Amino acid sequence: MSGGAMPDPFAGHPEWAIEPPRPIVPVPANMGGNLRGRRVLIGLPGHGWRGDLRADEKVVQGSRTYVPVMPEAEWYRAEAERTEVFAPLVPIERVWVEDEGMSGTTAKPNDVAGRLVSLDEPPRRSPVAALDADSLVGRRVVRVGDDGKEERDLRAVTELHSSDDGDICARVTKELDWYRWGWSGKTPSTLEVPLNELWVE
Repeated sequence: MSGGAMPDPFAGHPEWAIEPPRPIVPVPANMGGNLRGRRVLIGLPGHGWRGDLRADEKVVQGSRTYVPVMPEAEWYRAEAERTEVFAPLVPIERVWVEDEGMSGTTAKPNDVAGRLVSLDEPPRRSPVAALDADSLVGRRVVRVGDDGKEERDLRAVTELHSSDDGDICARVTKELDWYRWGWSGKTPSTLEVPLNELWVE
């Protein structure tokens, strides 16, 4: 193998040739649109970013616009149990919404030059095939079916393993159930997803 190219993990397996899911592309929150329940990042250009957050609808105080932002676990708990939670108000210019971009780009974990980003805005996140991920448990994952339909808001609850049928797969659960597991101890229902349908978001 020349030029440091990474091998295609699905080479020789045309039945595995499923298009990867769309990447996550951060968009400034002040671009408009409903923010309630959206996954967001907050931060400052040149300083850094914080994710795993959800937003509520914008709030105007005086001449400034703010976005109520809370940890994702608190968002899910508030929605599931219909309770109020504290949400700090973050200036809208410091909030980016996670949007889904155009498909066709996947991450190359060992390509250092390809991982360099600008500090002017949060970086886009290209999907990584589950086979190439260093670990899965707790990670945000996307299931892509044979029809190309993406199922998001999932978390992996196991690493790759061999199923009873001998297929390589991992078990996933809905994100709400993943967080409920933490606050209530209730074991979530899970689904076994074949390796070729699973991507780390």
